[in-house]
Amino acid sequence: MEVTEMKDYDQLIHQISETYLQGQKNAVMAVNSNLVETYWQIGQYIVEFEQEGKQRAEYGKSLIDKLSSDLSINLGKGFSRSNLIYMRLFYLEFPISEKPSHLLSWSHYVELLKISDKLERSFYLQQTINEKWSIPELKRQKKASLFLRLAASKDKAGILKLAQKGQVIEKPVDIIRDPYILDFLRIPEPTHLSESELETRLIDHLQNFLLELGKGFAFIGRQYRIVLGNKPYRVDLVFYHRILKCFVLIDLKKEEVGYEDVGQMNMYLGYFENEENTEGDNPPIGIVLAKEKDDLLVKYALHNISSQLFVSKYQLYLPDKQTLQDQLTRLMQKPK
Repeated sequence: MEVTEMKDYDQLIHQISETYLQGQKNAVMAVNSNLVETYWQIGQYIVEFEQEGKQRAEYGKSLIDKLSSDLSINLGKGFSRSNLIYMRLFYLEFPISEKPSHLLSWSHYVELLKISDKLERSFYLQQTINEKWSIPELKRQKKASLFLRLAASKDKAGILKLAQKGQVIEKPVDIIRDPYILDFLRIPEPTHLSESELETRLIDHLQNFLLELGKGFAFIGRQYRIVLGNKPYRVDLVFYHRILKCFVLIDLKKEEVGYEDVGQMNMYLGYFENEENTEGDNPPIGIVLAKEKDDLLVKYALHNISSQLFVSKYQLYLPDKQTLQDQLTRLMQKPK
């Protein structure tokens, strides 16, 4: 077979493979969509049966148990007691005016239904659709209290918007989290790591770190070398944000951030904007990520410095959800 024919044949293989894989993907999505719709309807039947009146009262709490037993005999797997409870709850929490999205699987909805707070559930639903989270990714973000952490920095209107639309990224501050949760590194407190060791662990767990950073981040490199006045410097981690169309620079600090760290990051931002940016790139964003920070020192260190520069903390353990929940309750109860 000649070279030209080989290229044409390779193209044929590629076209068939891509079409087949996309067809498989579409088939799985169609199955998921039908399953979600079916389970919603089953939940509807159960609720409507319960609401028929006193003649159905004799079933009482035993209805789900009886249905599970009889349906399992008639139809096989898929009708466990817990699954039927979730189908019933599915219909109650997603009435006809809020029909569930076909973009999520039944397993996604089971995880979402475990969230009792409607605002929180709405956020995770929108965010799962927006960022195409897998089940493990959704579980991880729930466990890390992402909604509560993001809501803590907003007013009542901002919290409601967050719940209704998910995290909308329009400006640099929209990608910032404080704190960042690095529990996936599994570093017990009070282990003392050097900055290079912490950086290495983050790279080793890059997929989880990208999930914590949020949508739109693409990894560029570590220890990114720049030269100013014949003196070399290295930026710990460099990313590019596809939505904001800009570089994102991260410098890691194993202890408390100092004013000199802010100044150094500001210098990096100036360099990248003038030397690394190409046509179409927006000004870079800098994040100094430290274990501790003094808010007053940070406030004055950032005075009159680029609005593209942020200082955030990281934690090696999951936040206390109840504390965050109490904070959200107070924010929602504040008068306008």
